[in-house]
Amino acid sequence: MDAHARNAYSAVTPRIADAVRKIAGAKNVLVDDDKIQAYSHDETNAEKYGHMPELVVLPTKAEQVAEIVKLANREHIPITPRGAGSGLSGGAIPLFGGILLSLEKMNKIVEFDTANMVIVAEAGVVTNDLANLVQEKGLFFAGYPMSLQTCMIGGNIAENAGGGKAVKYGVTGRYITGLELVTPTGEIVWLGGKLSKDVSGYDLKQLVIGSEGTLGIVTKAIIKLIGHPTAKSDLLVLFKTARQAIDMVPIIMSKGIVPTSIEFMDQLSIITSCRYLNESLPYEEAGAMLLIEVDGTNQDQVESDLIAIGDLCEEHGAIEVYVAEDRNTMERIWNVRRNIAEAFKVYSPVQSLEDIVVPPSSIPEIIPELEVLSAKYGMKIPCYGHAGDGNLHATLVKEPSMPMETWHTAEVACLRELYQITRRLGGKISGEHGIGMKRKSYLKELADPVELKLMQGIKRAWDPNTIMNPGKIFDLADA
Repeated sequence: MDAHARNAYSAVTPRIADAVRKIAGAKNVLVDDDKIQAYSHDETNAEKYGHMPELVVLPTKAEQVAEIVKLANREHIPITPRGAGSGLSGGAIPLFGGILLSLEKMNKIVEFDTANMVIVAEAGVVTNDLANLVQEKGLFFAGYPMSLQTCMIGGNIAENAGGGKAVKYGVTGRYITGLELVTPTGEIVWLGGKLSKDVSGYDLKQLVIGSEGTLGIVTKAIIKLIGHPTAKSDLLVLFKTARQAIDMVPIIMSKGIVPTSIEFMDQLSIITSCRYLNESLPYEEAGAMLLIEVDGTNQDQVESDLIAIGDLCEEHGAIEVYVAEDRNTMERIWNVRRNIAEAFKVYSPVQSLEDIVVPPSSIPEIIPELEVLSAKYGMKIPCYGHAGDGNLHATLVKEPSMPMETWHTAEVACLRELYQITRRLGGKISGEHGIGMKRKSYLKELADPVELKLMQGIKRAWDPNTIMNPGKIFDLADA
C-alpha cells in the first residue's frame, strides 16, 4: 500500500472509539485484535490481501450508520462497509484500517407487501433466509447469486451479484426497485420505491447498485418478487469439443426456449470434479459439458422443453444427454458443477478465482488461449461458468511443486494476459465478483480512460472527503 495514501487518514483514537460507542452502544463496538481478526479479510487470500481494521462497529439502525459516517467525515477516518464477507474481490477489506462497519445486526424483514409483490429487507438479511421466506408464499427472489446460503442482501446489491439463473432471470439489480442509502457524507435518502417504472431524473439507485460500497452504505432495500416456478428439470449434456457445446446456446434460444441456466464446464473442470466425486459419468470422452435447467409453472411444458433441448443437442453432436428425472438425479448432475472449485482446492489451495465475461459466442475462443497460458506459466487453468451470459470462472491454479515466489510472479503476468485477451474478445474483467482491491490495477490498465475518468468524477462528487471504502475499484490519485 502507498504510505502517502495511508497517512492521508487519521487514526481511530480512544476518543473516537468512545464516540462510536455512544452512537452504537458499547456492546456493538469491537477493538480487540482477537475479535476483529475475522473482519480483516473476505474470501480472497487473507495472507495476500488482508488488512486489520482499527475498530469494528455493528450498528442496528440507519440513524446510527449515518452518525458514524458523519463522525468519520469530521475526523477523516476511512469506513469500510461489510456484509457477510463472502466476496471474492477484496471489496470489504479495510485497506486503510479505520472503521469497519458491519451490517450483520441489521437483519430484519421490514415489510412483506404481497399486494405490490415486494419485500422490504434490511441489508444484513441473509439471502437464503429471504428466499425461503418468500417461497412459503409462492414467491421468488430471482436475482440471487449461487452463494445465497451465506451472502447478505446488502452485499448482493453492492456487487450487483449474479449467478447461474441470470440467463433467464437476470442479476440482483433487476429486482431492486428501491433502497435506503446512507450517503458518504452521512445523509439518509430513499432512492426509488415500490415502482415498476420511474424516470424522474437520474436513476441514482442503479448507480449505487454494483458500486461496491464506494458511493454509500445501503441499509434497506425494496426487492421485487415474482411467482415461484413450481416445475423444473435438468439435462447434463456431454460434447466432444467446447465449440460444439457453446454453439448450442444460440440454437436453443432461437427455438423460443429460454432455459433457467446453461452452465459450461471444460474438460479439465469435468475430469477434476468427477474424480473428486467418484462420479461414473463417461467424462473421459467429453471435451465440454453443458448443464441445462428449465423451469416454469407447468410440468408438462417443462418436460416438453427439456425433450426439445435434448433432441437438439443430439442432432448437433452431443455424445450423451442425461435427463434428471427426480431430485436425486438433479443433485447428482449439479454436484459436478458445484464441486469444481472444491475439487481444485484439494489439488491445490493456492488459486486465483476469476470471473471474466465475454460475448457468449466467444467462449470457445477463450479455451485454446487458456491452454496456451497454462503451458506458458506452468499452472492449471480450468474454465467453467455461465454459458448463457458469457460469464466464466477461468481459475489460475498453482501446481503444488511451484515455489510461491514463482507463483506470485506468474499469477500477475498470466492475469494481465488473460485480461488483455478478454478485452480483445469484447469482454470485461469481472462479470459478477467485482473489482475491489484485487483487480484494481488491471482495471486501470484496461478500462477506457474516459470511462475511468467519469467514474472518478462521480466518486469525488459523492464522497468529497474520500472516506467511503477507499482504495477500491480505482485510486483517485490516478485521475
